[in-house]
Amino acid sequence: MPDSYLRQSALAHLALEGRAVASRGEAGIGMKEVAFKGLVNLRGKPGDKAFLEAAKKTLGLPLPLEPNTTASKDDVTLVWLSPEEWLVITPGDGPSMANRLAGGLSGLHVSIVDVSESRTCIHLSGPDARKVLAKAGPLDVHPRSFQVGACAQTHLAKALTLIHHVSESEEAGAAYDIYLLRSFSDYLWRWLEDAAQEYGVVVLA
Repeated sequence: MPDSYLRQSALAHLALEGRAVASRGEAGIGMKEVAFKGLVNLRGKPGDKAFLEAAKKTLGLPLPLEPNTTASKDDVTLVWLSPEEWLVITPGDGPSMANRLAGGLSGLHVSIVDVSESRTCIHLSGPDARKVLAKAGPLDVHPRSFQVGACAQTHLAKALTLIHHVSESEEAGAAYDIYLLRSFSDYLWRWLEDAAQEYGVVVLA
């Protein structure tokens, strides 16, 4: 990981902080980059009870085993990626989480890779957030199919993403965390912001 004073978010060149507001107001869409999350790719055999027990003890919650589900506790979120693969998300410091997993799962047949620096997160929220996602890709984001806590790997405007439905309320609308490679972040941010124009869009602090 680079020295902290050299780190720049994937969208730093857009100077989003200069446009950021504290609340969405009347706009139907709010967007922001959530930079520098700790992201660790974990692979293991779900049929290995020792692996599942060690992972639960290390992370403080069991790995989600159902497809396209997540589990969260305190500052850790676990995202199902495939039958033998998960993404461990923390507010920051991916290397520390990778080391924590390496220690807790020592001696087991696992793969632990810190992927924090290769990706960023775009947070999309508001009463019209679902409409923007529906424009962007084939994923059915209707509440009956994609509920709070659900996740999916899909294409948005041809960019490969991981979408996590974080929350939803009648007043605030839906909120989604969209994870993607840094190299696609500028393109997807501009695409989503353009697609949101008809609903009103603001950059959130």
